[in-house]
Amino acid sequence: MAPRTIDIPVPSQHGRRALVTGGSDGIGLRIATRLARAGAELVLPVRNLRKGEAAADGIRQQVPEASVTLMSLDLSSLESVSSLGEDLRRDGRPIHLLINNAGVMTPPERQSTADGFELQFGTNHLGHVALVAHLLPLLQAGSARVTSQISVAANERSINWDDLNWERSYNGMHAYSQSKIAFGLFGLELDRRSAAEGWGITSNLSHPGVAPTSLLAARPELGRADDTLGVRLIRWASARGLVVGTPDSASLPALYAATSPHAAGRRLYGPKGIGHLGGAPAEQRLYSRLRSEEEAARIWNVSQELAGVTLAVR
Repeated sequence: MAPRTIDIPVPSQHGRRALVTGGSDGIGLRIATRLARAGAELVLPVRNLRKGEAAADGIRQQVPEASVTLMSLDLSSLESVSSLGEDLRRDGRPIHLLINNAGVMTPPERQSTADGFELQFGTNHLGHVALVAHLLPLLQAGSARVTSQISVAANERSINWDDLNWERSYNGMHAYSQSKIAFGLFGLELDRRSAAEGWGITSNLSHPGVAPTSLLAARPELGRADDTLGVRLIRWASARGLVVGTPDSASLPALYAATSPHAAGRRLYGPKGIGHLGGAPAEQRLYSRLRSEEEAARIWNVSQELAGVTLAVR
């Protein structure tokens, strides 16, 4: 049995500027392509410019009129995030959509970012926190919707408050879950702060379910020379339309959360199929790990301190 095609309408994005992290491959590239097809002016910040150029060319082949601007960004370097923010603020144009999609997953051995943070916490969470902080005036100017991509892994484990950087012990999956829980709490708190302080920014969460993407594939730079057994099983199931999604269907929850007039702030959107692993996007109940406003405020404050940024509209 082949997987059935699942799709959603994406409203016109003409006249709107959209920034998508992780837009050079996988789910992020599919999100970016759909936004371009809807008329958005795309900003794709990428770590590998050659890979980014290939992605931009692919978007233009599908959408000849697409506006795609490549910029340099390494989310594992706070200096790189600051540099991108400075360039975009200098340009001065409002940002209407920000989809925080990029991420790394489960290096077998503990790795560090350029700033000394555990790689997943530093990239998936702190890098995006810093990005939002540096772009805050542009997001406010665009009355932006910010959609942060978390994971079904945010429904497992907890934040390791006593050892956020996993320096005393390391478990790749536990650290990945922590990065996504922290990022989810941050995204929800962003919407609370915006509402309380009148920033005009809407912030919500999405998760892609489970699909055969590059997250679990061979990544020599992460110490993973071969595909994991997990990704091989996911590919097998996806090709047969069994439970899990496809890269195309996995892109839809973020697109829905970012563009649908029915999507709201402080909500979570993901696939509505069995176990929320695949299927069409729909609103879902917040994971238990994301419901504490006290923990959200705590991660909001700790993250600013660690990333060296201030989330305030001047």
